[in-house]
Amino acid sequence: MLFRVIRVHDWPTYEGWIWLDGYELNASGDAVERRSIFVQVGGLRQVGKAPDPRARNGRQPGMTTGAIQARALRANR
Repeated sequence: MLFRVIRVHDWPTYEGWIWLDGYELNASGDAVERRSIFVQVGGLRQVGKAPDPRARNGRQPGMTTGAIQARALRANR
């Protein structure tokens, strides 16, 4: 299972085991379900960093389209 970790809990467990919160990923790297999992530290391996979602959809922070700006102006009247 590919899993994107968002939190490592400090809950007391058995030696060598931990609780992780995160998202199960599909083959294309999209999150499909949020989960809490109980795992053996020795069985984990890092496969890389998560891709930047802004790079996948071609958008950049602070950039908007004309249609969105027009709606925002009308909403502020």
